[in-house]
Amino acid sequence: MQPGDRVRVERGDVTNEGVLLPSTTRDHLVVKLDGGYNVGIDRDAADVEVLESGARDVDEGADAGGGEASEITFDEDLPTVSLISTGGTIASTVDYRTGAVTAQFDAEDVLRAVPDLAGRANYRGRVVANILSENMEPAIWRELAEAVAEEIDAGADGVVVMHGTDTMQYSASALSFMLDVPVPIVFTGSQRSADRPSSDNVMNAVCAVEAAKADHAETLVCMHATQSDDACALHRGTRVRKNHTSRRDAFETVGARPLGVVDYEAAAEAGAAGDAAGAAIEWNREPLPRGEEGADVDPASDLDADVELAKFTPGMDPAAWDYLDDKDGVVIEGTGLGHVHTDLIPRIEELVENGTVVAMTSQCLAGRVCDRVYDTGRDLLDAGVVEAGDTLPGTAKVKLMWALANVGDPAEAMGRDLAGELTEESRPWR
Repeated sequence: MQPGDRVRVERGDVTNEGVLLPSTTRDHLVVKLDGGYNVGIDRDAADVEVLESGARDVDEGADAGGGEASEITFDEDLPTVSLISTGGTIASTVDYRTGAVTAQFDAEDVLRAVPDLAGRANYRGRVVANILSENMEPAIWRELAEAVAEEIDAGADGVVVMHGTDTMQYSASALSFMLDVPVPIVFTGSQRSADRPSSDNVMNAVCAVEAAKADHAETLVCMHATQSDDACALHRGTRVRKNHTSRRDAFETVGARPLGVVDYEAAAEAGAAGDAAGAAIEWNREPLPRGEEGADVDPASDLDADVELAKFTPGMDPAAWDYLDDKDGVVIEGTGLGHVHTDLIPRIEELVENGTVVAMTSQCLAGRVCDRVYDTGRDLLDAGVVEAGDTLPGTAKVKLMWALANVGDPAEAMGRDLAGELTEESRPWR
């Protein structure tokens, strides 16, 4: 039996039929079922019958998901897009030894796995990390910011960062504060791995590249706008939040509509026809314009990682906050307008007196912190707490890390907008 043969595999009481694929391990068979899913089966425990030899033409060099290899060529008439990989589901495959999804592709592997990217741009691939996004940390943000700056200084017209979705909003926020760039930086990923028929990796990658070629200089997150394969939303990096664990349209701009939307069908046609970049994008608001070509990028990549995000909940033990002692910064996710139990206020005042910058955010998705309405809020202000407006709690943590390392008065900076994270007025957006 050879890859491409149609086989029937029996293991115990389970029978599977499909096309045999190349496997990453000799101990397992990989079969693509008629429904599009792949299964990994222990070779020694299976009885295999070949139903049809050579039923499908399978490239032995392709990934186990059956993707075709795209030829990467240079065209001087096309813009250059740097693809920077940090890992995540968009750059992952199934480990058929364990059945788990693992991050193991580098940026060039993703190009081969997504042939639809061919002909849209000239690409450069670069790997900064190869991790699942729950393992992201500030040290990698610094490496990522410096890598993006180097790619832009080397002539990239746009950058696409491939990233796991779970912490993408944090990384997009970090680069929003660390970099002032003349070209787009577009984060993208996928909720479902490439071996699944419902994978969103191709559409997200295509739309991200189109966004990276367009006429703006925003740091964005590009992900499915709906559950259908019709459009990708472009979210400003400091205003985006992942609001669902598994849906393809998991990401949402909080406090407004997305900055823009990429029509996937139009993006596919534009890429094939060589139309101008941005032809498939409809902007809801004016994005930041591109800067001067060839401008040097000097990343402000220093971060003070000694910052914690503390969530207040009713009935919590005040001793749970003991770990905040001696921290350089603390962001509190309070209730409503920005409140905690009154018994915690002396504890917070002690932190401030010892030199910790303490900023208040809200657990609410809409609206802003205002600690001048109720007595508790006024007591918090007297204790030295800084209001962070409608800055999202995760964004506020990243902002405080950056402000402590780069701004003379980080407490003052938490109360003003630096990278689109804090709006002047909260308005309904639903």
